[in-house]
Amino acid sequence: MRYKLFVFFILCVLVLSACSTKKEEAHQDHIQGDIQEKTASASVLPTFLNNQKDEIRMVYQVAGMASDIIKWIPCYCGCGESAGHTSNLNCFIKDVNADGSVVWDDHGTRCGVCLQIAVESVKMKQEGKTLKEIRTMIDQKYEKGYANPTKTPIPA
Repeated sequence: MRYKLFVFFILCVLVLSACSTKKEEAHQDHIQGDIQEKTASASVLPTFLNNQKDEIRMVYQVAGMASDIIKWIPCYCGCGESAGHTSNLNCFIKDVNADGSVVWDDHGTRCGVCLQIAVESVKMKQEGKTLKEIRTMIDQKYEKGYANPTKTPIPA
């Protein structure tokens, strides 16, 4: 499992290094609305990812497995105001239902900031950081030069 995560992060670094991080370019298309798709569980990815790059599919896969981390992390792409998101999790997953089914959101497929925050958060958790430490580091990194953060509760 560690080897897969290491490979994942190497790929993500390569992909995300090509993504824009400037506020004006951070998110381009909130207005058109996001595509949402329900699957049986977080281990079943939505079909809207079929034509996406492997790296984006891997970030979605990690988001599904790390929802307990990124639900506490705000997103700084502007999606709180434009799409009503409440955390970085909503950039990938709208809802997890009582039966375990997941309503995925394609928002993250179009936003480098969303992808970066998810990858950085999970990487920090793997390095042993607490949720509060991760939250503080993300807030400090993205507070200037990015859109307003989502209204995400502070982890206990």
